[in-house]
Amino acid sequence: MKLKTNKILTINSGSSSIKFALFDAAANLKKELYGKIERIGFSDAVLTYQDLVTDKTGKHIIGNTSAVKFLIDWLKEYIDIASISAIGHRVVHGMKHIEPELVSLELLDELNRISVYDPDHLPQEIEMIELFRKLYPDTLQLACFDTFFHAAMPRIAKLLPIPRRYDAMGIQRYGFHGLSYAYLMEELTHLAGHETAKGKIILAHLGNGASLAAVKDGKSIDTSMGFTPTSGLVMGTRTGDLEPGVAWFLMQSEKLNPEQFSNLINHQSGLLGISETSSDMQDLLVHQHKDNRAAEAVELFCYQTKKWIGSFATVLEGLDTLVFAGGIGENAPEVRSRICNGLQFLGIELDEKRNTENNSIISTDKSRVTVRVIETNEELMVAKLVHKILNSTGKK
Repeated sequence: MKLKTNKILTINSGSSSIKFALFDAAANLKKELYGKIERIGFSDAVLTYQDLVTDKTGKHIIGNTSAVKFLIDWLKEYIDIASISAIGHRVVHGMKHIEPELVSLELLDELNRISVYDPDHLPQEIEMIELFRKLYPDTLQLACFDTFFHAAMPRIAKLLPIPRRYDAMGIQRYGFHGLSYAYLMEELTHLAGHETAKGKIILAHLGNGASLAAVKDGKSIDTSMGFTPTSGLVMGTRTGDLEPGVAWFLMQSEKLNPEQFSNLINHQSGLLGISETSSDMQDLLVHQHKDNRAAEAVELFCYQTKKWIGSFATVLEGLDTLVFAGGIGENAPEVRSRICNGLQFLGIELDEKRNTENNSIISTDKSRVTVRVIETNEELMVAKLVHKILNSTGKK
């Protein structure tokens, strides 16, 4: 069955997965179809989907076929792409772009130029855009940048302590997960009101990729990721912040070239590197009582997250709201509890019953800081941004 009405298609390409969703622009962006491709690059790569109109679900084994080509071929069979109003792409690295932009040859040239800054995301995102552009040249495509939310960060939060000539080249802290953070702020406003959303807030997007953002007066004033998504908090397979001396030592002693070093810090490190078994937090929680390596991986993640919360509470000069989101933040009560334990001095007091039950508010009634769990939705945020652009340009 092919759906033949004006829709907005969103594509969220990650380093090992691609998420997609179809929204009805004429029905308050009601989601009609969503799915994802997981384990890209492995022989058991799979596409799963759910059609919310027919309540149909499906699964297709991809194997070693190109995930990008497979997805486009599948979409071509399942929906009428030619009838789609626009395709919105989550583009991880946007340098100084602060607004969604229509895809043009000039923008593609720029993205290709900076793809070296984020080789795990940008090449696949560019491939997806270019293939859609080739097959459907009349379909509008928009790039929604993950860096846009942090564009207003103070200059001091963007500076890197390296020679100034590199700053002139654009080598600075940009921050990521911006689409998630923008959505979380919209939801927080909806749930708690504008006054709360203008307060001192820490947003914790904790998943395979993980970061935190300090938000004040509705604007990002600092974030844990920097020039690339590899920095900041320890993640599933990424190191997070790494002492430069360690990088120098490993490249010298192991004779690593730049590509090998990038593979080490992006795909072999983090929770996977410490545990030596898994990058998945749920796996580690199951095995932590019998495997000290898994236990240390969980402990390090919680410890570092706690440090970032303390750091950002200082930057904010206080804290009113802490929001957990992302796969770990939304689904791992034990991790949330271990992160918050010891932060009572900041005014954080968790209600363990609410936390275990995954309530929307998991702090006690007496807690000075409200601790929330909000399910993030990057795809819907992309659809909202695309819809806004379409309306502003008069396109339907």
